[in-house]
Amino acid sequence: MSWWQHGALFGAIATFVMDVWAAAAKHLFRLPTADWAMVGRWVGHMANAKFAHCPIGAAAPVRGELAIGWAAHYVIGILYGIAYVYVAGAAPRLIPALLFAWLTLAFPWLVMQPALDAGVFASHTPRPNLYRLVNFSMHTAFGIGLYAGARALAAA
Repeated sequence: MSWWQHGALFGAIATFVMDVWAAAAKHLFRLPTADWAMVGRWVGHMANAKFAHCPIGAAAPVRGELAIGWAAHYVIGILYGIAYVYVAGAAPRLIPALLFAWLTLAFPWLVMQPALDAGVFASHTPRPNLYRLVNFSMHTAFGIGLYAGARALAAA
């Protein structure tokens, strides 16, 4: 398997681990989770060169927005996995995986959330510190998933 295939696999596994954690956190701790339909709406409007919304919920719905959102979520996770293996290699190392995952918080905090009218660092959300904590925990789960993917492949 090539390095980018390792990365794609690690990214898919890491995204799945993130989703499992999101479901558990929602059920166990009543934490808010991402609304992938709104992400799909955002991505869907990009075809019309509309990249920012005030707020995204007021934008016109896009056909298949939930599926588009989930697909975008996994494509981004896979691309992150490829970037991780390119930068850090495919060896299973927890600290580099976590550091990389935390660095990826720049995208939601500085690009996605402002474009969806949630503000920089979730500053326009009802409870910004809670949303920041949730984002951090989700990306921590992603980092653990990168590490788990590398461990699983190393053991195979």
